[in-house]
Amino acid sequence: MENNRRHFIKKAGALLAGGMALPYLSEGNVLNELFMAKRPVGIQLFTVFEKMNENPKETLEQIAKIGYKEIESAFSMREGYYGYKPKEFKSLLEGMGLKWRAHHAIGAPFKIPAGAKLPTGSNGKPFSIPPTLNLRDNYQQLVDNAAEGGLSYLVCASTPVGTMDEIKNSIEVFQKTGEACKKAGIGFAYHNHATEFDPVDGGKTPYELVLSQTDKDLVKMELDLAWATKAGKDPVALFKEHPGRFPLWHVKDIKKDLQTVTEVGNGVVEFKRIFEAAQIAGLQNFFVEYDLAPSMETVRTCYQNLIKMEV
Repeated sequence: MENNRRHFIKKAGALLAGGMALPYLSEGNVLNELFMAKRPVGIQLFTVFEKMNENPKETLEQIAKIGYKEIESAFSMREGYYGYKPKEFKSLLEGMGLKWRAHHAIGAPFKIPAGAKLPTGSNGKPFSIPPTLNLRDNYQQLVDNAAEGGLSYLVCASTPVGTMDEIKNSIEVFQKTGEACKKAGIGFAYHNHATEFDPVDGGKTPYELVLSQTDKDLVKMELDLAWATKAGKDPVALFKEHPGRFPLWHVKDIKKDLQTVTEVGNGVVEFKRIFEAAQIAGLQNFFVEYDLAPSMETVRTCYQNLIKMEV
C-alpha cells in the first residue's frame, strides 16, 4: 500500500505541474485520491439498487465521480449483471476507472412468510424480485461467471439459517462453493446480517457454526460492521478470535437505536478502532453500504465522512 501511495504522490506531482486533470478525481480533491491510493474505497451496489436498475451506466459514472474505486455487485431487476454479461460489465467498469472485486449471490431461496412486507421503491410499490441464480442450485454457474468477470470473490449475501437443518445445508453449500472457487482461482466469503448471531435451538449461533465447521482456507467472511454491532458483537474481538478470516467488510453504520441504518460516520459503529485491526482481520477490500440509499447525496456523504476519518 505504501509503495502505491508513494507512486501516486510522484505521479500527482507531475500531473499537477503539467496542468493535467486526473480522470474521475473526486470533487477535484487531490487529498481524496491520495487516500484512495492508500486504501481504495468500494461500494456495494445494493446501496443504489433502484438507480442501477434504471440506468446502470449513468449511476456508475456518478459513483466514480464521487471517488469510489471498487465495486461489489448484487442482484438486479435486469438480466445478468445489470443487463450485461460478466466480461461486458467488467469492461464498462474499467472504462470508468472502477474495479469489479466481488459479487453477491443468494445461498438458497428463502420462503417468504405470508403477509411479509417486501422492500418498496421510491414509488411506494414493493419490488418484484425476478428469479435469480442461487449457490445451492447454481453454484458452478455463479463461480464460472465470477471467474469470467475477473472477480476476487464470490460472496453469499444471505441464506436460511433459522434451524439446524438449514445451517447444516448452508455449510455444505459453502464448502462445495469454496472448493469450486479455489479451482477457478477466486475466493469465497459469507456475508452476515444480525440474525446469524442468534442462538439456534438454545445452542450455538449460525455464525459460530459456519466459522468452526468450514475450511478456513475455503470459506472466508465478509463482516457487515453495522449488523455485527447491532447483534452486540465486537468486530475487533471477532478478528482476534479468527485472524485472517475476514478479508472483506461492509462499511455500514447504524444509529444508537441499533435499528436504523445511517450514513457512514453518523452512527455508533467504531470505524477508526475497527480499521486499526485491519491487518489482524486480513482485510483486502471493503465496500460502503447503505441499504437502498434514498439519494446519491447519501452515497456522497458516506464517502466523504469515511475520507475524513483517515482510516
